Amino acid sequence: MKKESLYNLLKKLTEAIGPSGFEDSIRDVVIDELKGYADSLWVDALGNVIAVKKGSKGVARLMIAAHMDEIGLIISYIDDKGFLRFQPIGGISERTLLGQRVVIKTLSGNVVRGVIGSKPPHIMKPEEMKQIPEGKDLYIDIGVGSRAEAEKLGVTIGSIAVFERDFNSLNSLDIVVGKALDDRVGVAAMIEAFKAIDNNDVDVYAVATVQEEVGLKGARVAAYSITPHLALAIDVTIASDVAGVPEQDWITQLGKGPAIKVVDGRAASGLIAHPAIREKLIEIAKQYGIPYQLEVLHGGTT
Repeated sequence: MKKESLYNLLKKLTEAIGPSGFEDSIRDVVIDELKGYADSLWVDALGNVIAVKKGSKGVARLMIAAHMDEIGLIISYIDDKGFLRFQPIGGISERTLLGQRVVIKTLSGNVVRGVIGSKPPHIMKPEEMKQIPEGKDLYIDIGVGSRAEAEKLGVTIGSIAVFERDFNSLNSLDIVVGKALDDRVGVAAMIEAFKAIDNNDVDVYAVATVQEEVGLKGARVAAYSITPHLALAIDVTIASDVAGVPEQDWITQLGKGPAIKVVDGRAASGLIAHPAIREKLIEIAKQYGIPYQLEVLHGGTT
């Protein structure tokens, strides 16, 4: 596939709004991409998109999954001056929130823009200046002066917001920036792999899952429904070869190839990848000259 085509697909996917539990817009994009290549396609009760290519022998079921939801915010309170309080959807580091531009999608589907603010530093006490603002001290300013004005725009408790980011390349199509790359880049890879599959012996299921960022809920439901013999999850990891991180702490390096999971997470929340599957992926990578990395991640999990 040409880089330009992949770039355009990824742009389309990342620009769709779809935090956990509110994946309607991104789901429509995924369905549009997959529907012409599947023998059958449906959306399950939780909202996962499931596309199937039947195998010539039908001897086994292979499930390839990538989550289409993204982290976001949900409006929890509107004060008298129209400032919006919020709660996170998924794991968000509070240190990254201040000054972020957001797009709010109202319950009716309208879009309202805002920016995350806090108490001005000019009037903070010295001890306050040393602290990272907590979520409870932040608000979204949508440029109105009252609760009534906010509600007139369609913003209510339960409206959702995502970060507003332009999708662009960093001087080369090899490196891009944008929102929701976790895990729209995985969704893009899954879509292109599914399109390319031909003359398959086994039944191949491409599954764009929901609610990964709040506990892998969609993947669990899909797996119980499909009961695959083998499942591959495509997700992002940490390129930690950046300033300030010693080499011994690197998880993966940017541009050095996809990461093959060894282990991730902590204790009961993590995953130990099946050794036979891991070795088979390594064998395939070597056979086709694909650079790869082995990933040991003691933190998050997919």
